[in-house]
Amino acid sequence: MGYIKIDHAPVKTTDIGPSRDEDSHTDPHSVAGRTIVITGGSSGIGAEIAADLVSAGANAVIADLAEPQHAVPDAAYHRVDITKDTDLLTLVEDTVKRFGAIDALVNCAASYKALGSKKSLDELTTTEWDDVLRVNVRGTWQAIKAVFPVMKERGGHIVNISSTTARSGNPGFPHYIASKAAVEGLTRAAARELGTHGITVNAVALGLVDDEATNALNDRAYVEQAIGRRAIKRTLYPRDVAAVVRFLCSDASGFISGQVVIVDGGGIFT
Repeated sequence: MGYIKIDHAPVKTTDIGPSRDEDSHTDPHSVAGRTIVITGGSSGIGAEIAADLVSAGANAVIADLAEPQHAVPDAAYHRVDITKDTDLLTLVEDTVKRFGAIDALVNCAASYKALGSKKSLDELTTTEWDDVLRVNVRGTWQAIKAVFPVMKERGGHIVNISSTTARSGNPGFPHYIASKAAVEGLTRAAARELGTHGITVNAVALGLVDDEATNALNDRAYVEQAIGRRAIKRTLYPRDVAAVVRFLCSDASGFISGQVVIVDGGGIFT
């Protein structure tokens, strides 16, 4: 079975189904039966996260401009531009109508693969800068804002995908690096504001992941150098990321908020 397209239909966002007190889960690590929206879930790391959540029994909703590159069995798909509030409102309404709630949001959508060749600060254009910040920062904020009216009624989890480059400052992508540093700041601000509603907000900062986007932007020698700097001398795979995201979407992480979890095999110590 491939992905399922969600039919558009209005619904009140306050109609979110049973509270967590009525939830039958006994294993705090379980995400079975939980409804989790993954922005940017049609390809790469986002697709791996969606597939992992489905395999764990979650209702995964992929929100992306592009349809999934490969069918994610039993995942729902909704065409969404995360920089458009109308798209996000429809996503929330349709997801709540279909599944009854939104328990977690994973903000994986970002401008990365489309960055092209590396450019220094003085080579970037204003348009290039604005395009990346609009998607990576503003889009993340807009997605959080969109799910909040639903999630505040029963709590939930928000996971933002960041990058270790926000700390290392690698040359060539200053606009992308700035955007991920901003996402981490937004994560902390949102954790403070939303915590009173039982919502955790965390970020996952990734090292170089062995995926299509990384290989399109970096030569193999650069990737091998990154592996060599890690305490764990192996490739970072999307499945490594998905496992951490799943934990942060579960109630086992319920007292962790405002944190940046670095997933890079010990390339950076904090």
